[in-house]
Amino acid sequence: MAAALALVAGLFLLPKGIVKPKEGKKELSQEAARTANRDNGAAAPSTSSVDGAAPNGATPEQPHMTVAPEQRREIGTLLAKYMAERDPNAKLRLATDLAVKYKAVEKFDSAGYYYEQVAQARPGEQAWQRAADAYYEAFSFATTEERAKQLGVKTREMYERVLKNNPENLDAKTNLGMAYMAGDNPVQGVTLLREVLAADPKNEKAIYNLGILSLRSNQNDKAVERFRELTVVNPDNANGQFYLGVSLALTGAKEDARKAFTKAKSLSTDAGFTASVDEQLQKLN
Repeated sequence: MAAALALVAGLFLLPKGIVKPKEGKKELSQEAARTANRDNGAAAPSTSSVDGAAPNGATPEQPHMTVAPEQRREIGTLLAKYMAERDPNAKLRLATDLAVKYKAVEKFDSAGYYYEQVAQARPGEQAWQRAADAYYEAFSFATTEERAKQLGVKTREMYERVLKNNPENLDAKTNLGMAYMAGDNPVQGVTLLREVLAADPKNEKAIYNLGILSLRSNQNDKAVERFRELTVVNPDNANGQFYLGVSLALTGAKEDARKAFTKAKSLSTDAGFTASVDEQLQKLN
């Protein structure tokens, strides 16, 4: 997975007063304009259908996006077949189909559940990674710290299984590190991210997330260092330029912050992202 496709940090990671780039149409290399608003405060990772009928007594989740009637019918039909199917191989195929459908409507914890069922039956690095990535998507969109912690538990479990199969999977290690940040062992998360950088000093995802961590802990000078490093590795990383501007503004370097925000704005035509940049620029006046 390309590093630019996984630069995610939930709202809970940022100190109060720092605004994340608003989400628009995902034109910003998908991740750059992400906000953590799609989870809608749903309960624990669910296995619900879009009609609210949750297998195994799980709490129905709120949808991440409006589900078209045709998609609702498709998922409902697949879910009914899954629940009725007794042949193990056929049930696994249906689980995969459900995971794909749930992912398409951005119900990521449900997608993670069905990918997990497949991985449990046919374990392996790729199988566990599909489940882990889906849970991580839900974790990334969590709107509250409590929700992030709930999903972080499942995310950690899945990525630990990935790394058991392949300890050199840097993407899994980075995401696992971020999941630890939401739990009771943030130091473990930092350790994992540093291990990633030791293996790949130009890993954008690890640098970005360590920068976010620095902002979270009010180490603004350190955040400036991290985001400068990121923008050297990739000057066109719009999120990196945005948070470089945020970090610089917090240290009082307003003119340098203005340059970073202006650069960030030039890298995207996304309306939501542009609005966030303009908001930060106004604060500099």
